Amino acid sequence: MTFAPDIEASLKLVVNLLNTEVQIVDMLSTVADLDEFLDSQNFTGARAHNQAELRSIRQLRSQLKSIWTASEEDAVFRVNQILRTANAQPQLVKTEKLGYHLHATTTSNPLYDRFAVDAAMALAEVIRSGGLERLRICASSDCNNALLDLSRNRSKLYCDAGNCANREHVRAYRARKAKKTPPAG
Repeated sequence: MTFAPDIEASLKLVVNLLNTEVQIVDMLSTVADLDEFLDSQNFTGARAHNQAELRSIRQLRSQLKSIWTASEEDAVFRVNQILRTANAQPQLVKTEKLGYHLHATTTSNPLYDRFAVDAAMALAEVIRSGGLERLRICASSDCNNALLDLSRNRSKLYCDAGNCANREHVRAYRARKAKKTPPAG
């Protein structure tokens, strides 16, 4: 395991949020889209279910995307900025599923604060562990999805969303095959 289970879960949530924007159509266009996304991610707590909340999460998505490819110094600055803006107040909490872990907001805090702080705390752990290179953009020529490399040898190149690794391997195979096969005729 690379990170604690709660950190991995938060990082995967961030990846999923970032990848709502790389599609042809923004997958967070409406309040209903946001509700559907949060439900699919099992994100709990208070929600306003309004346009202001949607705008705040879309703004957060942009902030987090900028961290994904930032230098270490810039990533630290941006993570600290998010933590200050969202009024993070870390405290140790024990749950049955995860045991002791850090929560920096309560379930009654606004959605933006809870999401932002969870993401920033997870990204702070990535930075502390020297793992920023684990935050990548898919290497496929036709994909811009964010990916989180949790592999032991830090070698993951392709996202999980679009079958990218398989498509790239097929492209490479066909290119090799085309080089070997003489033209017919």
